[in-house]
Amino acid sequence: MARPREFDEDAVLDKAVQCFWSRGYESTSVRDLINKTGLTGASLYNAFGDKRALYQRALDHYVNRSVVERIRRCDRLPPREAIAAFFVDVVERSLNDRQHKGCMLVNTALEVAPHDSGFQEIVAGVLSQIESFFYERLRAGQADGSIMVSTPPEVLAKHFLGVLIGVRVLARVRPERELLEGAIAPALALLDATGTTRASF
Repeated sequence: MARPREFDEDAVLDKAVQCFWSRGYESTSVRDLINKTGLTGASLYNAFGDKRALYQRALDHYVNRSVVERIRRCDRLPPREAIAAFFVDVVERSLNDRQHKGCMLVNTALEVAPHDSGFQEIVAGVLSQIESFFYERLRAGQADGSIMVSTPPEVLAKHFLGVLIGVRVLARVRPERELLEGAIAPALALLDATGTTRASF
């Protein structure tokens, strides 16, 4: 009979996320993970497998605690407000990130996914989930008249996904409110049924 684990798995994953997120996948050693989590190498391998497997678990943990939670929160809002709130949250998190770590998902897309088809598929799946959130909110807003209908929702959803990735990359090197909000404001202006610029920052 397997012995119960003597540690909090979520707490260990939180620490692994911080380690991978600040250093990147390649620069994070197993020794770094041991020091950060407080577990022995044997315990880490027994619980999570090798470094790649732990990174995948850490990335899933990060996505569920940030991206999925943000979508869940914003989904409760009216369509246009939901999209604006999504970007407001991204800007605030970027500005409060003193280490300029950026988004772990985007970091994975740039560092790991080009050389690992498994992670490429994982990242693509999460990006599709974000695109679907934009699409559903856009479609609902066009249906209730709060978002203009001149551009198809699937086209706008792709545009917003591109703006999001751009903002996340910018925030790593130039985490300036004026810059980030300036990149987002024209996109939000595309939503307005009245054609006026109304960025909700």
